[in-house]
Amino acid sequence: MELPLVVGVDGSEPSLRAVDWAVDEAARHGLALRMVYASLWERYEGGALSVGPERQSEQAMADTVVATAAERARRRDPDVKVTVDVVPGEAVDVLLSEAHHAFAVVTGSRGRGEFTGLLLGSVALTVAARAHGTVIVVRGDKAGLAGTHERILLGVADPTIAGEAVRFAFREAEARGCTLDAVRAWRAPAHQRADRSLIAGEAAHYAKEQASALLDAVLHDPMADHPGVWIRRDTVEGPARRVLLRRSAAADLVVIGARRRSGHFGLQLGRVGHTLLHHAASPVAVVPQPE
Repeated sequence: MELPLVVGVDGSEPSLRAVDWAVDEAARHGLALRMVYASLWERYEGGALSVGPERQSEQAMADTVVATAAERARRRDPDVKVTVDVVPGEAVDVLLSEAHHAFAVVTGSRGRGEFTGLLLGSVALTVAARAHGTVIVVRGDKAGLAGTHERILLGVADPTIAGEAVRFAFREAEARGCTLDAVRAWRAPAHQRADRSLIAGEAAHYAKEQASALLDAVLHDPMADHPGVWIRRDTVEGPARRVLLRRSAAADLVVIGARRRSGHFGLQLGRVGHTLLHHAASPVAVVPQPE
């Protein structure tokens, strides 16, 4: 049985944009769409705080949020199966739990009550940084959100964390019938190599060849599994975060890998992930590699 696509809703405008994006994504993959609203008041069911005007107000808000989101989804694509649920707990905890049983978790870039000037809200950042399943943060310009570029951008970094991200990107490109841009950034050494056997120019050539060989290695098996996907592979000199950020302006989705360490509860995103989640011109998918 296919796992559902989960989207966190809270009534904010970024949340509603995430609903629109999630409906389209569910339709592409033939998935059910599960909408989740996290409510702390549900924790107190049966307790002193479970009655009274505050409880009634929260319940009315929860009902309105999920009903509005569900109706919006049905209007966008009536063929997508939609379910809604009000789950007790903090939004971060609820979405991290949902990620264990979802095709992916989709969030808006900011939530209700967060400052409009924020580039990225705390819930989206924390879930993307800690979830053990794929998280997609819906952000970017109108073209990226609408999917008009017909291009998926895959950033290939450390090969030990690339496997799941590469497979996700291929499935996404196949479902959309679009081009997959696979990019590996590399840096030219500032000085001669330590063994002094290569001058800087030769060392740069060597670094570029290594980057190309890495791309070939990580793309080989997925290409065989998805022969219909058109691949555009590229090695680019420069910091990965800048290379991918620039290219996100021509992409419908940026896909990057991540490492999750058992027992580590802090944020587990590098500079590339932070930069893209805050500034990318398209939605960003963070795909963790299982240990």
